[in-house]
Amino acid sequence: MTTTREPAGEPAALAEPAEKVGRGWTSALSLANGAIWVGWYGPLQILLASQAKDFAPGSGMSKETMLAWVTGVGAVVSLAANPVFGALSDRTTSRWGRRTPWIVAGTAGGALSLLLLAGAGGMWTMMLGWCLVQLTLNAAFAAVTAAVPDRVPRLQRGAVGGWLGAAQILGVVGGTGLATAAGGVGAGYVACAVFTALGVLPYILRYPDLRLAPAERPAWSWRGFLAGFWLSPRRYPDLGWAWLTRFLINLSNALVLLYLLYYLRDRLHHHDPEQGVLILTAVNGLTLMATVVVGGVWSDRLGRRKPFVVWSGMLMAAATALLAAWQTWPGALVAAAFLGIGFGVFTSVDFALMTDVLPKALDRGKDLGVINVANALPQVAAPALAAPIVTYLGGYRVLYLVAAVIGLAGAGLVGRIRGVD
Repeated sequence: MTTTREPAGEPAALAEPAEKVGRGWTSALSLANGAIWVGWYGPLQILLASQAKDFAPGSGMSKETMLAWVTGVGAVVSLAANPVFGALSDRTTSRWGRRTPWIVAGTAGGALSLLLLAGAGGMWTMMLGWCLVQLTLNAAFAAVTAAVPDRVPRLQRGAVGGWLGAAQILGVVGGTGLATAAGGVGAGYVACAVFTALGVLPYILRYPDLRLAPAERPAWSWRGFLAGFWLSPRRYPDLGWAWLTRFLINLSNALVLLYLLYYLRDRLHHHDPEQGVLILTAVNGLTLMATVVVGGVWSDRLGRRKPFVVWSGMLMAAATALLAAWQTWPGALVAAAFLGIGFGVFTSVDFALMTDVLPKALDRGKDLGVINVANALPQVAAPALAAPIVTYLGGYRVLYLVAAVIGLAGAGLVGRIRGVD
């Protein structure tokens, strides 16, 4: 078990970590993170679409419209839930620590919500079940990510962030695989629910959390709680620039992925666009896995973050521009590979960079929740931006050029962060 050095007069839960965490702690937290992503992506990739196809006839809407409504409302719940539960975990004074109760409650609630989805009989129960999944699993996810700045010293966060990123990718693949292999929609939900619940056990059973004493918790007020979600860029400029960097690069990536199937079918005239998306996803995933841990470890050893974020962002922007300039199947394969290389480095090092610019130890969970909005918000903004570009303003070539410019802007703004080397 790892320990955290406590400076004189400073509570252990709020101290800056000094001693490195071990492989066991990192592996257990990564498994918990991957289990949460299984609970999200089994439904998102396979199960919700299958239910929408079954429920759409006679409902007065297409399966595409039904799926859009369900996932859209769930995304709104996710945007609010992550920072709120992060803030609640910051103030938790349980005997089991600040984060562990929320990991337990969130994954248990997520598993039960997935079982509710398994028995859904129509659109409204499907929407309710998915909103509950988003609500509960975001509670667990907020606590898992906050455990990193709680326990991991600054010059180890790149490596830990890399392993969490790898677990996220494996969770996406594993959730999709479980949903596919289970042999039915109901069985798929049950398989994802069981894996999500069991995946957090090694962490919560083997690694006790740091406790916050009631006397160390600030006085409660609704006004202060709600006001805390506004992190003024004027007061915390480094956090503001880091948030904007993450938002722009994730928006660029979301624009690339949103219409990939249509790009292959309508622009490249690929003979099997569904298989083409699968191949591009596999290429992207393999190159991403090859760099996500290596990039974080390298960043830790050099003690620097910004150059890695800048160059990975520039590489992703160049790969996106390649989709506009070289509109062929080989061009798409090359672009997918370089996007994976860049996004792998970005995923691990940007996570470490975000933890380095957090303003206060007392608000780590809430602040990381606000930062995580920069991951989810692009999924909402991308369709609103992409649809008019593809339809009225020049098609896919212009779309990918715009995405490249957005990504390049995100990479360039990293230089405005002054408090990190």
